Amino acid sequence: MSDNSPVGKPIPIDVIEESLYEVRRKIYPRSVSGLFARWRFILVFATQLLFYGLPWVSWNGRQAVLFDLIQRKFYIFGVVLWPQDVIYLTLLLILSALALFLFTAIAGRLFCGYACPQTVYTEIFMWIERKVEGDRFARIRLDGEEWPWGIRKWRLKITKHFLWLLIAFWTGFTFIGYFTPIETLAAAILHLALGPWQTFWLCFYSFATWGNAGFMREQVCKYMCPYARFQSVMVDKDTFLVTYDKVRGEPRGSRSKSADHATLGLGDCVDCSICVQVCPTGIDIRDGLQYMCIGCGACIDACDQVMEKVDYPKGLIRYTTERAIEDKETNQSAIRHILRPRVLIYMAFITVLTSAFLISLITRNPLRVDVMRDRGALAREVDGVRVENIYRIQIMNASENNMNVRVKATGLDDLKILNSQGQVVTEIEVGPASNLLIPVKVSTTVGAHEPGNYPIHFDVIGQEKSGNEMITRTRDEKSSFIVPR
Repeated sequence: MSDNSPVGKPIPIDVIEESLYEVRRKIYPRSVSGLFARWRFILVFATQLLFYGLPWVSWNGRQAVLFDLIQRKFYIFGVVLWPQDVIYLTLLLILSALALFLFTAIAGRLFCGYACPQTVYTEIFMWIERKVEGDRFARIRLDGEEWPWGIRKWRLKITKHFLWLLIAFWTGFTFIGYFTPIETLAAAILHLALGPWQTFWLCFYSFATWGNAGFMREQVCKYMCPYARFQSVMVDKDTFLVTYDKVRGEPRGSRSKSADHATLGLGDCVDCSICVQVCPTGIDIRDGLQYMCIGCGACIDACDQVMEKVDYPKGLIRYTTERAIEDKETNQSAIRHILRPRVLIYMAFITVLTSAFLISLITRNPLRVDVMRDRGALAREVDGVRVENIYRIQIMNASENNMNVRVKATGLDDLKILNSQGQVVTEIEVGPASNLLIPVKVSTTVGAHEPGNYPIHFDVIGQEKSGNEMITRTRDEKSSFIVPR
């Protein structure tokens, strides 16, 4: 045994810490073009057009999509949701989760590679970086310049971060615009009249976008995102994933274009490492499926370009399944295994929940009524003629139109509904997307009923004019009426 053997000797603490901690090495992704790069561009453009543009769309004189937390109302085009409609939010979250499971079971991390905000903003920031500082090798050379920096490096770095901060600020501004009317928010910024919470969240989301997309990048996907950790339990041998064909590619090695690699005992992989250079998370797809892979397909585009240059068939790296690789099947044959039990179960749940969600939303009654008996005020006799109970009626109009509401109490003889001034309540006007709380007194004739607790009903009828059509909404709320001794 060598004298340098550590057996029997304590290992220094600093050695243990160094082995457990890896210092981040900056990744310089190389630009690539191809089918999947075009899809990423299309989806980045579509998602950001939707995100940045939606708050500026008007609907019936207001912002089309607005989550008004202060008023506790969510406006989504013609639909107004109240806290009582939390079931719709629950269904949307369940549907989103099931859709994520379905897409992952079919084709891996499609959301991560093409629609995740971290991926989208990283793509935007890297595009700006390439336009300002150049492609991979130009950026490596620029960052390799030692201190003190020259004027050129200062100019490029300042320009890049200025553009990054501009995008980050606009992103934070737009995000807040979903919770505060964006035109009001813009006016407040121009007049330097933002409130403290608006200022905080604007700075927070701007800084988060700048930090995550500009600096942390792949670290978010590798260490912070929980989806990367549990995706392995959602895929199987029939899931389409970005895969390196080891059967065809190994053993890898460089060779001249004119050489017969079969004679040399080499596979199709020329070991150019371009697939690693274009990867935004810096992994080598040739090492097999890894949780850090976001399924963006950049390595597929890069490898296809190399295969085309050396006159080899494309698809050494491709979207395919583990079963297709093992059985040497084509993708057309692998597609036949898509409709397997877990996929069918996900599709069935999504279909049922989507149908229930849409039916419930379409048949939803925009007239909401809550009747609360005032327990702090006892039943009483008034002038020895009438017996009164006090209630509070809350009427919510979730439609976009004015609603005239008539309220009638039934269940006992000679019931009358009076307002606080003692006038009989006949009709109440409730504005669009508004909430009205009315204290009322319900009375009946003294001696008409024995003392006790009697069930009564509040019949509420609302008339809503939508265009030239008059729509009638009804509600029946139960309560109780006490006749004192």
